[in-house]
Amino acid sequence: MKAIVHKRYGRPDVLELEEVERPAITDDQVLVRVRASSVNPSEWYTVTGPYFARPSSGWRKPKRRRIGGDLAGVVETVGKDVKHLRPGDEVFGTSIASWAEYATPREVRLARKPPKVSFEDAAAVPIAGITALQALRDHGQVQPGQKVLINGASGGVGTYAVQLAKAFGADVTAVCSTRNVERAASLGADRVIDYTREDYTRRPERHELMLDIAGRSSFSQMRRVLTPDATIVLVGGKMTYRGSGPIPHLVRTALASKGRSQSVKFFVAKINDADLAFLAELLESGTIKSIVERTYDLSRTAEALAYFSEGHAQGKIVITV
Repeated sequence: MKAIVHKRYGRPDVLELEEVERPAITDDQVLVRVRASSVNPSEWYTVTGPYFARPSSGWRKPKRRRIGGDLAGVVETVGKDVKHLRPGDEVFGTSIASWAEYATPREVRLARKPPKVSFEDAAAVPIAGITALQALRDHGQVQPGQKVLINGASGGVGTYAVQLAKAFGADVTAVCSTRNVERAASLGADRVIDYTREDYTRRPERHELMLDIAGRSSFSQMRRVLTPDATIVLVGGKMTYRGSGPIPHLVRTALASKGRSQSVKFFVAKINDADLAFLAELLESGTIKSIVERTYDLSRTAEALAYFSEGHAQGKIVITV
């Protein structure tokens, strides 16, 4: 089968399309014929190898040559302990090494794809959609009527976050660049702030919950637009080729919040079948949708990652297989 591999760290052009052996499944895994995948910050860090990521990915060279997280496809075979999936089922979720024709996800990281949702739209959801969901519901504990500020509303996590916050009944303010204003409004944001024209931290509104996806504002700036008991959920930060990536922003914000009434939370999303199934229901009903700006064939994955690294993607970048 064909798969994307990398033998060393570097810019996206280190990626190669190679013929590799089809993977075998364990008892709790399924073999999925991948139809689509997508690009997330995790793949950028896996490929470029900044030092903060190397304890898990390998110090001198990658431990695993194959990469990729999100997927949507068709089940071909199942392990003996798989209970709810059968060959022929259309699914979406996550797997190690999904930038390939076949992948071997665990059943607990999959859900059935809604029939009317394309493989491309489903593949865009898992990591970004679950990150947005868990940020709002589990860590932000969003409530109906709350004023929610989403800083970085135009990317993968942001586009889902705007829609999910509205689905939970929140009053949503979205912060994004000029070219994304109309898109954020179309997703349901009650108001949209163009950060190139206005400093959102100088506005008079106060919010009870903030998702900081952009990672470019200090804690002192963010708290200007928050209520005294507000919660800030840190979702990400500026991607870098070398150095510590988002880590300095996360640490500085957490330290600056000590002794303050506003709380700061950071988390790593936990992919699970229950949350995937919940998102599938929202996709099927039309409550949320995937915003896919560009699609690339598997052979052009290096181009996809290079474009993603520019930081201007509207929604998700999808890889078709």
